[in-house]
Amino acid sequence: MHRLCAGNDRRNLLDPGRPRYDDHQSDRLQEPPRSGRFGYSFAMRLDFTKMHGVGNDFLVFDALTGQSVLSAEQLRRLADRHTGIGFDQALVLEPPRRPDTAVFYRIFNSDGDEVEQCGNGARCIAALLHSRGRAPAGTITMDSPAGLIHARILRGDVVSVDMGVPSFDPGALPFDSPAESDSYSLYVAGESVTIGAVSMGNPHAVLEVESVERAPVDRLGPAIESHSRFPRRVNAGFMEIVDEGHIRLRVYERGAGETLACGTGACAAVAVGRQRGRLGSEVSVSVRGGELRVNWGGPGEHIWLTGPAEISFEGHVEV
Repeated sequence: MHRLCAGNDRRNLLDPGRPRYDDHQSDRLQEPPRSGRFGYSFAMRLDFTKMHGVGNDFLVFDALTGQSVLSAEQLRRLADRHTGIGFDQALVLEPPRRPDTAVFYRIFNSDGDEVEQCGNGARCIAALLHSRGRAPAGTITMDSPAGLIHARILRGDVVSVDMGVPSFDPGALPFDSPAESDSYSLYVAGESVTIGAVSMGNPHAVLEVESVERAPVDRLGPAIESHSRFPRRVNAGFMEIVDEGHIRLRVYERGAGETLACGTGACAAVAVGRQRGRLGSEVSVSVRGGELRVNWGGPGEHIWLTGPAEISFEGHVEV
């Protein structure tokens, strides 16, 4: 079991002059964890921030002392939207491993598996560190399993992140293919579909569809995610091209299912569409949770993701 206490007044929670949590400390157990990577002997208090980027929602917390991460089982319980807190990904903030960075972050899907990168998550972490005074100049460099991420705080809650150079090398995903191509045939769920495959630090398969509203995301999404040609599974994006500067997108995320938005998925879709000559260098991406913007000059260039990053509430939970 876990107990949750979350405030509803965001202004009070974010005001450093006021206590963020209740002043009763009797429930803050300080017993040491068991030996090993997972689990605790007794309940421990976890302070967290709930955030979202156009509906793609996150549980953000500092790594616990003496414990790098929660167990997969604990993360799954917290991710449950009926009995836990609910989130698409958990973002764990660790001390920086390089002197030129502000933080090292790790990403865990709602199924408890660790993944390489998360675009909207990176934007939320940058916004959170900015609110804590860690990016006074409006720029910040962060470290992650997929490498360095540079972020800019533009205005209000709008954050841009440099997601690096998209890689179409099948081995970067990895994806089982003898050679690189802008399109691949994939036999899945009893039919053959055409996909683009690209790594944004994490693997993406992108299908072009006539309408995202009618796209068979529920049927094809999980089948593509677990296809044998993607040995580490894959995020499946369904892209409708409106014109060269606008796409609509739905993404079935690896380990999380369909989400309201996926930042790396937006970058992957634009990269695939631009590689095929269908999209321009600046593209508005309409997702179910709102609007994102992706800027990419083309092969060999860095791709930038821009959109809002918001704090929903803060609280604590016993795990």
